[in-house]
Amino acid sequence: MAKVAFIGLGVMGYPMARHLRERGGHDVTVYNRTAGKADKWVAAYGGRSAPTPRDGADGADFVFTCVGNDDDLRAVVLGADGALAGMKAGAILIDNTTASAIVARELEAAAKAKGCGFLDAPVSGGQAGAENGQLTVMVGGDPASFDRARPVIDAYAKMVGLMGPSGSGQLTKMVNQICIAGLVQGLAEGIHFAKRSGLDVEKVIGVISKGAAQSWQMENRWKTMNEGKFDFGFAVEWMRKDLSIALDEARSNTAKLPVTALVDQFYAEVRGMGGTRWDTSSLIARLDRD
Repeated sequence: MAKVAFIGLGVMGYPMARHLRERGGHDVTVYNRTAGKADKWVAAYGGRSAPTPRDGADGADFVFTCVGNDDDLRAVVLGADGALAGMKAGAILIDNTTASAIVARELEAAAKAKGCGFLDAPVSGGQAGAENGQLTVMVGGDPASFDRARPVIDAYAKMVGLMGPSGSGQLTKMVNQICIAGLVQGLAEGIHFAKRSGLDVEKVIGVISKGAAQSWQMENRWKTMNEGKFDFGFAVEWMRKDLSIALDEARSNTAKLPVTALVDQFYAEVRGMGGTRWDTSSLIARLDRD
């Protein structure tokens, strides 16, 4: 059992912290910007809530963060009340936020100056993966910190991989989102085309899902896409944030992402249709709207 702090109890962090407590058996302290949510978590699972990230990280062996974006991450990690101010030498900061590789390297430098380890460890699998403890975790950092943290991370993961030095986890998550964007758009167009052609979509998917067109998105999203139901996963506003991070990185490393940029604009259209909180499969809505 380790002493663990978890900062950020959103739709992902809340169940991830629960798995650290229940499956991992760790002593967990939680912090959330809205204190009532932390109090609710403690009432349900035990442990304690902290008034600041610094207080939560005090004495912890591992400190997890899972917040919204780069600025949110800096706010809870750096500064007088940030987690690093409370961390002891030798502790490891593990960031599960989907953020930029730039902020990952920035936090690694700050952690190193404090005598602490740092891992950027964004996750994939969505809310369902978090609730079921079946997330894929893409990690950047040094092997020694990874080896120490791996058994703790396993509490909420089905796959954990060290991808390279600091920032590599975030870069891998960008690859993940780039691939998903193209897959969902292709699936949306396929279902839309099948409907306009008068085909039975269920029969079509039943056949093509056994061949080269098969994907997780097809397996899990075709039916709700066909029914125009979009309340089953990762929200459009979150995907746009992630694609923005990838596109910013591409401008820096000269990678060419024409499909990603186009799909990002399609998601902007979906937002304009009122779909900010629809899940990412809602790309089909813009095709079917006429």
